Parts: sequence; C-alpha cells; structure tokens
Amino acid sequence: MANYKDIHGTQIEVVSSDPSNPVNGQVWYNTTASALKGFTSNPTGAWASGTAVNAGRGGMGYGNQGTTTSQIVYGGSTGGSPDFTDAAETWNGSAWTEVADLNTGRNALGGAGNSNTSALGYGGSAPGSPDPGGATESWNGSGWTELNDMSAPKTNMGSAGIVTAALGFAGKNELNNNVLTENESFNGTSWTELADMNTGRYVCGGAGTSTAALCFGGYTTTQVAVAETWNGTAWTEVNDLNTARYQVRGFGTSTAAMCAGGLQPSFGNKCEKWNGTSWTEVANYPTNIMGVAGAGSTTSGLAISGNSSGDSPTTAVNEWAEPVTTTVTFDVS
Repeated sequence: MANYKDIHGTQIEVVSSDPSNPVNGQVWYNTTASALKGFTSNPTGAWASGTAVNAGRGGMGYGNQGTTTSQIVYGGSTGGSPDFTDAAETWNGSAWTEVADLNTGRNALGGAGNSNTSALGYGGSAPGSPDPGGATESWNGSGWTELNDMSAPKTNMGSAGIVTAALGFAGKNELNNNVLTENESFNGTSWTELADMNTGRYVCGGAGTSTAALCFGGYTTTQVAVAETWNGTAWTEVNDLNTARYQVRGFGTSTAAMCAGGLQPSFGNKCEKWNGTSWTEVANYPTNIMGVAGAGSTTSGLAISGNSSGDSPTTAVNEWAEPVTTTVTFDVS
C-alpha cells in the first residue's frame, strides 16, 4: 500500500504551529496540538438556499446596486393572466415585506437603486393593457412617484445605477419591435440619449453604475455571448461569456459581476463570474432558471425569484458565497 511519501514525494511536514500561508492540499503534523492537519479550499464558491420572497415572478425590476441586507423587487411576470404585476417587496436582511404597489404594473422593466428605500423602475410591458411605454417611477421607502418618461418605449433592457444616476441600454422598442442599441441615462429628473452600444440585443444582463456598466448576453436573432463595458462615454466590446444565453440578469459591478442561469437556448443553471477581464464558470445554480433579480457582489450575493423550467415563477432565493479556505484536522484514530 502506497504511503504519503510514495504519492507526494515527500514526508509529512512536522511543525509546532500551523503554517501561515498553506496551499491547497498541504498536509502537516502539529506537535503542539498532537494532530494531523491539512488545508483545503472550495475554488468554485457555492449557492445555498435563502429566505423566499412572498410572490414568485420573473423579469422584475430590482435595485441594481442593492445589497444582501437591503433590496427591493417590483413588477415582473407572474405566469398568470394578465402576465404582469404591480406588486413590490423589500428585503431587510431577515425577511421580505410587501410594500406599496407600482403606479403602473408591468413586466420586463429596467431597474436601478441601492437599497430598500431608494429604487427606480422604468420601461417594461403590460400585455393586454395600455402599453406603459417608457414610464419611470421612483421609490422612497414608502411610495412610488411618477417621473419623466424615457425617450422611447423600451422593454427587456439592461440596467445599471441608482435613482439619481441610472442607465437603461439595449432592449426592444415596444411600438415597432425593433432590437435596440440605444443607451439612455437618468439624472434624477430626465432621460438623455448617449452613445449607442456596439451590438443591439434584448433580455440581456446588466451590472454596475451609470458611468461604469457591464452588459452581457441577450438575444438578437439567436442567443449571444457578447459582453460590453461602458465608461460613461462609450461602449467597448470585451471578452464573451463562455456560454451564450438570454433572459439573464446580473449583480455586481463593471469589474466584478455574476451571471446566473438564463436560456441557453433551453433553461439552464450555468453561472459565470466576471473579474474585469474574463468570465469564469463557477458552481451551477441550484435549479434551471431565467430572469432572476440580484443583489450584492461576487463575494456575497443574492439571486432572487425568476422563472424555472416550464416558465413557472418561483419564490426561491439563493445566496452566493465566494470560495472558502479552511484548515482541517484529520481523524487518525
């Protein structure tokens, strides 16, 4: 039977205290503790079940810069008839609470904001009802206020930013069904058209701020893997996703973002993390999902609700945790 030295080419290190900078897989014997120890890591991170929302929905608006302890979701697709809602819920780190409804119910809308008391909902669609066009509403923690509309009626766009500095990009024009490259910014009062994207698409993911944003995936005439970054002046093509997909949402920043699930072209559970240069596949989402909202960062985040296989809305919330490293003690009895 092979021993440790035969396998690794060295004896187990004997030390009086644990190494300060161990590497994955390193093993040693601690004479002070009289214990055989080792160092292990989970390089892909992990998803864990979180507190469910009160009402399942997909394609909802959400605070693009919301956190794992302060977030809001609103509007979205319910899978019913009509297939949209005006309902809103806030998260305080412990529980989801139903709050005042949007003035205009819709799905596939854009969203911005950084807490459960500050959010912006814009654009979207209301099948079977008067089109909401580019309607824009802000949330102050107690109610929604109608503001100036977007320059054109849009749905299924990418979004980024906060209430006083938001971005809405790509998407579809609800009047003529054109796929858009358009990009608009909101300053808290009105919308202004800015430089177009390089690749028009809709049902894409977005992350970041109004001056440092990321767009990824989406649909043109098929699903795409294309990603672009925005620096406040122009869009630049960057490295593609590993898996082309659409009906995606994201959370994070323009240099550290997460993309979970999406249609690939069928429902999928693949997740990818962006580090500002490239995309890396990480642990799969617990279920096949599309249209999830998000919050937090690539270190600690939430993926909220969405539509599961069969296009049924789910109330599930899953929490993302970065890779962990730990020193373990082996039982050698």
